[in-house]
Amino acid sequence: MEKKHPKKTIKEQKERLNIYARFSGIAIQMAAIIAIGTFVGVKLDKKYPNKSNLFTLGFTLGSVITSIVYVIRRIIAASKDNS
Repeated sequence: MEKKHPKKTIKEQKERLNIYARFSGIAIQMAAIIAIGTFVGVKLDKKYPNKSNLFTLGFTLGSVITSIVYVIRRIIAASKDNS
C-alpha cells in the first residue's frame, strides 16, 4: 500500500518560505557586518601602519562578536514572535 502524505496548505508553504527568507537574510547581514568590520580594520591599518595589523585583527574580531550577538537576538525575537 502506498502512503499518501497530506498536502500542505498554501498558508503553511508561505510560512515555511517566510522562515527561510528570514534566516537567509540573517546570514547575509552577518556576513555584511563581518565584511564591514574587516574593511574598516584594513583601512585603519593602511592609514596607521603597525607590525601586527592590530586594527584589522581587532575590528574583525569585534565584528564577528557583534554579528553573533545580532544573530542570537534575532533568533530569540523570532522565537518570541512564533509563540
